[in-house]
Amino acid sequence: MTTPTLDRRLFLAGLGASGITLAAPALATAKPRVEVLKDPNCGCCGTWIDIMQREGFEMEVQNAAWETLSQYKATKGVPEEVASCHTGLVEGYVIEGHVPPTDIRRLLAERPDAIGLTVPGMPYGSPGMGPESEREAYSVFLIRKDGTTDVFSHYTAA
Repeated sequence: MTTPTLDRRLFLAGLGASGITLAAPALATAKPRVEVLKDPNCGCCGTWIDIMQREGFEMEVQNAAWETLSQYKATKGVPEEVASCHTGLVEGYVIEGHVPPTDIRRLLAERPDAIGLTVPGMPYGSPGMGPESEREAYSVFLIRKDGTTDVFSHYTAA
């Protein structure tokens, strides 16, 4: 009877294959999941959700009355003066309003100690609010845990 031998090349090939097998489930679930609470009659919210899906985010949407939505924003730490029409949660961060997908990706990559991001109001040309080619200038703000905000990114008028 021959004793099986494990040479270096076979060992490294097996090790590499097991690494790919172990990483495959993580790669398959790499889509960030955003849970959104919105008014059922808001068309611009639906457009923002469509944009987010096209950009590779998994969206879970729940409709709510305005009063419920307002209370939800307050419990999540969104100051009234920077509120918008819909509120999302992604990986522990609040996303308030028409925040561009690139800013959400940056937030998730940098992981600041903060509540999340907001685009106050509904600026024309922000995602879901009309063509970017005609946008008005607007800023995306980082909401700090003490309720203060800092400019996270700025978009000039087109």
